[in-house]
Amino acid sequence: MSSKRYLVTGATGHTGGYTCRELLKKGEAVRALVHREDERAAQLRAAGAEVVVGDLLDLDFVRGALEGITGAYFIYPIRPELIEATAYFAQAAGEAGVQAVVNMSQISARRVSKSNAARNHWIAERVFDWSGVPVTHIRPTYFAEWLLYPHVRQAIREQGVIKLPFGEGRHAPIAAQDQGRTIAAILADPLPHRGKTYVLNGPKEMNEHEIAAAVGEVLGKEVRYEPISISEYRERLAESGLWPHIIQHLVEVGIDCQNGVFEGSDQVIEALTGTPPMTVQQFVQAHRAAFD
Repeated sequence: MSSKRYLVTGATGHTGGYTCRELLKKGEAVRALVHREDERAAQLRAAGAEVVVGDLLDLDFVRGALEGITGAYFIYPIRPELIEATAYFAQAAGEAGVQAVVNMSQISARRVSKSNAARNHWIAERVFDWSGVPVTHIRPTYFAEWLLYPHVRQAIREQGVIKLPFGEGRHAPIAAQDQGRTIAAILADPLPHRGKTYVLNGPKEMNEHEIAAAVGEVLGKEVRYEPISISEYRERLAESGLWPHIIQHLVEVGIDCQNGVFEGSDQVIEALTGTPPMTVQQFVQAHRAAFD
């Protein structure tokens, strides 16, 4: 096993989980940061990861978790405390002498974003930059995992429909598994990527009509895209029980998608990992049981 050790935050989440597995597959030592002991944490431990349980808003805990760490993957949920968590992590990483951080941002992160969360991601990037910690920012487009969210999956399964307010906006859905491979590749050889920002996309830019058709192709039935208004989308999100910060974000990035902010196809993942990212069809096939 390598003498290097990597900290992965959000280790029971989508990108964190795949990053852990990819690093472990490479024979690297992994410290997996989780928020609670559960079955997913037990699976990481069984796979060979050291599991630590704590909160990214606890500076002393974060400092301890980063002790002896070579490189780290930082991700924080869509919550108002992102900038605070980033500042704690950057300070602790600097104190611990961490040699590389991969920071999960998002494609819509920019100074003028109307989404509070997306603008906070842009500020969080700047916090890492100001800290002097060696960092690489990644900005993914919409995750392919959106198709697995309960309200989306249920509508596909029961009605053969995808209802979103994206209009004719285009993007190339990116699977968390492909992001995990990319994060692990950057951590394993961080120097060429230091100070860079990578936009992560799937292999093919599509509108929602094309995405729906790709889903239906795999499922063997018609799946159609039904555009809805922003106001209807906001109401549906509220009815699903989401809290205001994330609703405000999702509504604004829906408008961003309409306006072309999420456009693009893969220019990074295949070059860094040697393997192209999954198509929508490959993703749905891999998760076929979720739609049955």
